[in-house]
Amino acid sequence: MRLPSFRTPIAAILVALSLGACSSTPDEPEYVERPAETIFEEAEAAMQAGRYNNAAKLFDEVERQHPYSTWATRAQLRAAYAHYEDLKYDDAILAADRFIQLHPGNPDVAYAYYLRAISYYEQITDVRRDQRMTQAALNALAEVVRRFPNTDYARDARLKIDLTNDHLAGKEMEVGRFYLRQGQYTAAIGRFRVVVEQFQTTSHVPEALHRLVECYLTLGVVDEAKTAAAVLGHNFPGSEWYIDSYALLVDANIRPERNERSWISRAWNSLF
Repeated sequence: MRLPSFRTPIAAILVALSLGACSSTPDEPEYVERPAETIFEEAEAAMQAGRYNNAAKLFDEVERQHPYSTWATRAQLRAAYAHYEDLKYDDAILAADRFIQLHPGNPDVAYAYYLRAISYYEQITDVRRDQRMTQAALNALAEVVRRFPNTDYARDARLKIDLTNDHLAGKEMEVGRFYLRQGQYTAAIGRFRVVVEQFQTTSHVPEALHRLVECYLTLGVVDEAKTAAAVLGHNFPGSEWYIDSYALLVDANIRPERNERSWISRAWNSLF
């Protein structure tokens, strides 16, 4: 006598259990398709209310439900901005990069480049820390200026480039002062020269020139000290740093060079 087969009932039970498990996920909201415009407006309302995380999710939902609509394109950029307002800069950068890659010819792509640059810029830390983020901000801001030179984004980027360069120069000064305190004058000179040569428009140049005078005098390199002091006196004649450098030269019984334009020009060129 053949035994009855239990394969079919058991398989049916297993399938039923599996389907029951899939449908009982209380943490996952039920998918309900809605018009793109409705979701977008809900996301904008969340933005207005300051619920940026919720807004970003809703903007993502627009793209998920209606990936080929014009609403989806707008939502991608708005999601990036929502992440930025939520101080989630890495997410904002990723979202902006994605928009740039998918829509390089979009009229709003300049804003995407600008938003990415600002997301780097607002992560700049103080001069005592690593400056990789500062360099990333500088590169991103420069790209905005290069690609969109006649826009408001470029005008603001230029201002922030000046501030970013000042920050980078401040880092060089911080390291240079450290070497100076440690008596490592050659290393200090290297840092101060970087400020003078690469960051000529920053606020740190007068001090950098004075520190060069200080280092060169300590090493007994009189001509270089006089050159740095002359450039300092010509470009920043009323600064406290020139007064201090002048006093250092006098104390060392060194006659400061006359402030003649032709000589100053040669002195400046000799620094580079």
